[in-house]
Amino acid sequence: MGKSKTKNQKKSRLSANHVAEEVFGAVPHSFVFHRGQVGKNVGQLVEDMRRVMEPYTAESLKVRRKNVLKDFVAVAGPLGVTHFMIFTKTPSSVNMRLARLPKGPMLHFRVTKYSLIKDVVSSLKRHRMHEQQFTHHPLLVLNNFGSEGMHVKLMATMFQNMFPSINVHKVALNAIKRCVLLNYDPVSQEIEFRHYSLKVVPVGMSRGVKKLMQEKFPNMSKFEDISELLMKGANLSESEAEQDGDHNITELPQIYSGRGNMASQQSAVRLTEIGPRITMQLVKIEEGMGEGNILYHAVIAKSEEELQEILIRKEAQMKEKQERKKKQEQDVAQKKALREENKKRSMAGIKRKRQEEEEHDPEVEDPGNQDNRPPVVESDDEAEYYRQAVGEEPDEDMFPAAKRRQRPVRPSGGPFKKRKPFSGDDGKNKYGSTSPHRSGPGGKPRDRMGGDVDRKEGKKFWDGGKSFGKMSPGGKRFGGKTFGDGGKNYLEDRGMYSFMIRHWYRHKSAGGLDENAMM
Repeated sequence: MGKSKTKNQKKSRLSANHVAEEVFGAVPHSFVFHRGQVGKNVGQLVEDMRRVMEPYTAESLKVRRKNVLKDFVAVAGPLGVTHFMIFTKTPSSVNMRLARLPKGPMLHFRVTKYSLIKDVVSSLKRHRMHEQQFTHHPLLVLNNFGSEGMHVKLMATMFQNMFPSINVHKVALNAIKRCVLLNYDPVSQEIEFRHYSLKVVPVGMSRGVKKLMQEKFPNMSKFEDISELLMKGANLSESEAEQDGDHNITELPQIYSGRGNMASQQSAVRLTEIGPRITMQLVKIEEGMGEGNILYHAVIAKSEEELQEILIRKEAQMKEKQERKKKQEQDVAQKKALREENKKRSMAGIKRKRQEEEEHDPEVEDPGNQDNRPPVVESDDEAEYYRQAVGEEPDEDMFPAAKRRQRPVRPSGGPFKKRKPFSGDDGKNKYGSTSPHRSGPGGKPRDRMGGDVDRKEGKKFWDGGKSFGKMSPGGKRFGGKTFGDGGKNYLEDRGMYSFMIRHWYRHKSAGGLDENAMM
């Protein structure tokens, strides 16, 4: 089990983290992204420029089509981002914009030529690039930016502020692994951007000694003595030795990483290009985040009078915008007050209407309920339907499966008229006595099933199913019932008999039944 941290260790670590946060927050940070459709090559150029600006840039910044510049500005504040590098593409050229947050200025460049990292690396015989080089920011070198012109000085200031500043008295040489070179050509007014990997090697020794100090030890199988390697450098090709001179030899003030690089000793600084390459030209400088005045334009030159007219027009536009905004606020306040007033009046009207309803409660009579008679309700029960339609209680054998219900009370309050029992008289029908007030056509009395009765002959035109039985003398079965038995079993079929009752009732209501009404 390891030892626990002491109080001094915890305190020193907290202080170191606090210092690191302050240092990290003090250095400039950047966003590198594109706007619009740029294509595959320009998209790769954006990724390469993010590698150049590491570690103080957003490496995995996600950009959507619906994002606008205001979205990036809103996010840049909490994250401490100070610069934007924006790439766009038109049918004629590729453009790059450098913006200083939050209030500008914004520099517009036209990219005339560019090469990606993969193109530069593929053109070199030996390239030197590893991940440890990108853990520290690059060293910025500006060349020929001291010429006359305010736009040139502004460009130099913009490039300097994009990278962290270096204190020559406190800088650690081992933290410098890369170099960014910006060269300005006053004649063509073009800026060349180059990105290099930096390497320091000792000088003042033979090629054999340099070979021994490298990580890969040379092959000495053909040497008789080590002196041959140290003095002559046998079997070493000329390409393995670099041609150093006064232009790249310096005395190191500190110990630098690498074998043989000691303090107060001469060493050679060698640069290996790792890309990308960009050749660009300044087009214009604009105030603000792309919405201010034009401070410099490389193509269009305007006089003082034209600039004054532009300023006056912009002031008028700003004044009109403020007045329009003020009027919109007044309209919103007026609509809100009117809406509140309408709401109060509506609530007062609802309250008044409720009070009137409570004071005056009108009684509305049902127009369908005349003479206090109960309405006739159609029912699926055959017995109940028969009671409502005929006004009498059905016989016990008429609906054998139906449940007997309580006899309904007539509107007048009197009971139904009881029917006389069947006595077998010829003057009466098979199902009960004839009713003198219920007669058929010609004044002939009718039996309960609608058959006309001839009193002289005692004969019925409809004989309770006998004639219907004659139509099927063989006694054919219909739904499990026999029809040729004089109507006895036929009356037990509820469905068929219910149909006959309803059919009879419709003909009766229409004005009477003839002898074939039930057929």
